[in-house]
Order: sequence, then structure tokens, then C-alpha cells
Amino acid sequence: MTPNYTLSGRYRIIRSLGEGGMANVYLAHDLILDRDVAVKLLRLDLRDDPKTIKRFQREALATTELVHPHIVSLYDVGEENGMQYLVMEYVKGMDLKNYIKERFPLPLQQVIDIMEQILSAVATAHAHNIIHRDLKPQNILIDENGNAKITDFGIAVALSEHTMTQTNTILGSVHYLSPEQARGSMATKQSDIYSLGIILYEMLTGSVPFKGETAVSIALKHFQSEMPSVRDYDSQIPQALENVVLQATAKDPRDRYATVEDMANDLLTTLSTLRTGEKRFEPKDFGNDETKIMPSAQIAAAIDAHRQAEATQAMPKLSAQTTTPPTEPASTPADESPLPKRSWSKRHPFRRKLLIIGAIVLLLLGALGVGLELSRPKETTVPRVSGLTQASAAKLLAKHHLSVGTVKRVKSNRVAKNHVIKSLPGARSTVQERSRINLTLSNGSKKISFGNYVNETYTDVKRDLEANGFDVKERFSTSEVATGQIISQDVVANSQVLPSKTTVTFTVSSGSRLVTLKDLTGESRSDILNYAHSNRLNVDLKRGYSDEQKTGYSYSQSPEGGTEVRAGATITVNMSKGNRPTSSTPTKSFYVKTTVPYQTLTTATSQSNDVKVYIQDDSHLISSLYRDLTITRDTRLSIPFQLSGKQVGQYRIVCNGTVVDENLKVTNKDATN
Repeated sequence: MTPNYTLSGRYRIIRSLGEGGMANVYLAHDLILDRDVAVKLLRLDLRDDPKTIKRFQREALATTELVHPHIVSLYDVGEENGMQYLVMEYVKGMDLKNYIKERFPLPLQQVIDIMEQILSAVATAHAHNIIHRDLKPQNILIDENGNAKITDFGIAVALSEHTMTQTNTILGSVHYLSPEQARGSMATKQSDIYSLGIILYEMLTGSVPFKGETAVSIALKHFQSEMPSVRDYDSQIPQALENVVLQATAKDPRDRYATVEDMANDLLTTLSTLRTGEKRFEPKDFGNDETKIMPSAQIAAAIDAHRQAEATQAMPKLSAQTTTPPTEPASTPADESPLPKRSWSKRHPFRRKLLIIGAIVLLLLGALGVGLELSRPKETTVPRVSGLTQASAAKLLAKHHLSVGTVKRVKSNRVAKNHVIKSLPGARSTVQERSRINLTLSNGSKKISFGNYVNETYTDVKRDLEANGFDVKERFSTSEVATGQIISQDVVANSQVLPSKTTVTFTVSSGSRLVTLKDLTGESRSDILNYAHSNRLNVDLKRGYSDEQKTGYSYSQSPEGGTEVRAGATITVNMSKGNRPTSSTPTKSFYVKTTVPYQTLTTATSQSNDVKVYIQDDSHLISSLYRDLTITRDTRLSIPFQLSGKQVGQYRIVCNGTVVDENLKVTNKDATN
């Protein structure tokens, strides 16, 4: 397909985006709706192949059924001159595979956010009884705003089709293939969950868990080898987060999450301090009642060949037919004895000496080769030690037969004091065992003068400040100034701050356009926040009990869906925390009192301090602002809490962008009169 060719008189081809085994993808422009689209065109050499055509049509059918913000939308299906094509949403960005390569290591919160989007999309597919069967980073696109979108449902099959027949052809990428698929068994929703666990592993470590020279050797590892530990790669990863990987990638599907929603709910709390000290996930022992799945003929033959190649081969014994029978001696007269035969060594003394000398030389050469091989330095990979203390880094290096070399200290506003900033050679470098690795440690952060960013573009300022260790947030406000421009900031310009301990909130212009609210009930937290951000709306998330909606999803909103509001408005969304507790579980109401100290900002006349209060209890989420106030002196605050059962509350107080008071384990014992 050449540039400027117009498909069906509507889609003008701009350039090629990529080529695949089944179809080629092009960037095109929809001349009617004036928008860029992606056109997937079946390859010419496959347009007469009925199996490929069926798979192509299956993708169209599967994608048509799925409407979700994190699934690439299908706009049109057509055929021209025998060429079948799909017109899909064009996602400007890159696939997750390249995203990991370019930006690794990814912050843990970003890993969770991306996975939450992916899980939400897969949950929608599973709700329609559609199994993707080929989930991998190459089939997940990341747009310029960091949003994930799943594509390529070319081998997705509805559950009803699986119940009719079972193919011996193993589809999908072997690095992300579940053990049951590797055996040639039927793919289930748990097979997709296994692939999602491998994707999460790769986002945390930068590589797939199992590698090999052939597809068969990798498939063998999926159902024979133990899943490597992500904490061995980076000990800073919480055990709760590793447990999500381990449960999702359990060998037995019965050990995995029952649903994608269960995996999403578990993942959402992995960074919570409430899960500190969690034990490592161990699969259940189902004993001998495990369902035995016969491998496909192709994989079974390959496995047998693989095992036979590795087995020790015994020397065959000579058969009776190949052994020369002894010759009967000729009869001799009774008074005559046969002449004694001379041995071969006596008949050929020179040759015998040559053989002995040759054998000795060969033994010496063999011993020399073994000695050289044993003395040759072995190679190892430098582990990632950034973020660890020097002692922890030394222990991790010792596990890889390495030791600490020179230690240099520098100021850092991004890494905590006495923790490793980087190593030389860097992580994942290949070095000889017993090498010394030089470390650069943080000598602590230093205060810097905060700038005045009013009237600047928020996205540019956010990128620069986060690169320097600041935590940056935004709130929208209706304004006549350009959309995306900073109107105000809550950290005073020219004040001295520590980047690693400073949270700055910018008020950003949302323009003056009207937004028609969508119905957000039944949405996950990440989807709600993405919708609010893309429409430049503020969102106040609150928690409440709901007998109709499952935990972690919204059950009501204000204003309601369909209402028109100005960009910059605040919408309130109530998130379910499960069924309402019985009367035997009382709700405790109490106050926690604390004093917010006034901070002198300049030597000039006194200025007010901007104070923001965040709380989490039965009715509030700590990610949403609870109270915003200004103070001109030390101020006593009374913070209300409502907690049921054994629930634990939290509060955080931020003054001029800096956290001045925080308690992440509030109980009624903290109540003050």
C-alpha cells in the first residue's frame, strides 16, 4: 500500500506503521471525520487463506463487542479489490515493550497504574466471555499521556468456541504463554491472568522471567521452572507486590486469581503500609487430584527430543551377532602339543610404546584443558542496587560473587541519605566474578529556592520538577487564560524547600468550555481519575458502603451523568468499600487533634500559610483533598474520623507544599479530648 492511496474513497494512506505475520498496519487520515486512524490491511499473500481470513474476521468481531477506554476502538470494517481491512483508533505513542526499554526502571506507582488500566480492559473482555490468549507488551500501546490500550484480538476466542473444539496448534508468544497452553490445553481466563503476571514481572525487572534458545525450551520452563523472585532483582519491591506476580503466575490455574478483578483489587493495595511484613505467597498443595493435561503432539515430541538430548547416553553392548565366535583349534596328535602363540605386545614392542606415550600425552592435555577451564574467571551480572543502603548493597553484590569497591558521596534530592544512587559498572552489566563495584551514595538533600511558575505551561513545569524529586499535583480552575497554563501555586516563590519532602499543587487553567459528564458509576478509581484529567475536571473521591457495587468501584456521583459543567469544576464520586457491615460491627467516631506550626516564609511582612488536610476513613480517601485553609499563626486542628470494625485511618497535613504532620495508622486510641 503506497502513501496517498485512498482506501474506499475515504481513508488516505500516510505511511506504514508496522508489518505483522497476518496484516500490515498503516497510518491513514479519515477524510470524512478529519482524524488520523490506523488501518490494518490483510497481507496480499494471505487473502485467499480461509484460516487467516477467519482469524482476521474474528478480531473484528471481538473488538466490536468491546467498548472500553483502554481497548483500541474499532471504527470500520471493509473490503476493497479483495483486500480486507479494519479501521481502528490511532494511538500516538509506543508499545509497552519499548516503553519499558526506554524508561526502565519504572516507578512502582506507575507500574501499578498501568497494570490497573490493563486489568480493567481485560476484565471487560472476560465479562463478554472473550479470552485474549496473546497478552504481551507488544500488544499494549501507551499513548503520549501514559494511558494503556490493548490491541490485537486476532487470536481471541469466545468461550463458547473453546467448548466445541480444541486445537493442537499453540498460539501466542511463548514468553508469556501459560503452562496449560504450553501443554496444548484449552486457554481459559486464568491463562490470560498468567500472561498478565508475566507482563507485571517484566515491568518490575525489565526482562521476561524465562529465556531459552528455542521456543520449546522456554515452554518447558513455564511448567517446570520456579518463577524467579522480583525481590532478588530489587529488594525495595514490597513483598505484597511480588505476591501478586507469584499468584498470577502459579503453575496450577486453581492457585491463580479467580478473576481479573481480584487481581486488580489485590494490586491496588500493594504499596500500603498496612501490608508491610506480608508473607511470601505459596501455592496450595492439591495433592494427586491435579488434572493431568496431555501435551500436544508437536510439543510432546519436542519435549521428548529435548530430554533425550540432555540424557547421558550409555555405550551399547556388542550383540551376539556382531561378536566373532572363537575358532576351534585344529586337532593335533595326542603326543603333540600346540605351539604357544606370541602376544601382540611381544610381536610389536615399538607400537606398544607409542600407544602408551600417546595415551599419557592425551591425559596431560586433557588435564591441562580442565585446569584452564576451571581457572577461567566466570561471568556474572551486576544486580540493581540503587535505593539500597550500603550494607544491603554489599549483601546483594556478595550473592552475585561481587564486592564493594570505592564509595563516593554526593548530594541528591532524589535519593535518601546513605542510600545508593548508582553503581559503576551499572545494573545488568556483565562482569567477571570477584570484581569490585564502585558505589555512589547520597549525602542527603539540600534546600533549593523554589521558582515562580505562574503563567508557565503545567506539563513542562511538572516534567522538570519531578526530575528534581518534587511531588507535583494539579487542580483545575475555569479561566480565560490559555488552557494548561498555571494560574497559581501553593509553594511560595523563592522559599527554601527540600525537593524530596515537598509536594506542590498548581492551579491550572481548564479554559471555559462546557463538559457533559458521563455516567461514572461502576468505574474503577484509575478510570475515573483518567477521565477527570482528560476533561480537566477535579474529582473528590469518597468512600461508602454499597450492597450493589463491589469493592473499589463507584456507586454514585454528584453531579449525575449527563449534567453539563464547566471545565475546572469538582465532581464527587462515591467508591464502594463493600457491603454494609452488620450491627455487630459498630462504627467508632472520634477526633484527632494536632497543631499545625506557622512557617515564616520571608523576612518581610508575614504571609499566610496554605494548609491542605487529607484523611482516610470510612467516608474519605487520602488521595482526595478533605480541607483547604490558610493560617497566620500556629493553629490547632480537630480531624474527625469514622472507622468501623478493625479499620485503620490515615491523615496527612501539607503546609506550603511540605508534609508537616502525618499518621498512617490512626485508631480510636489516638482520639483526643
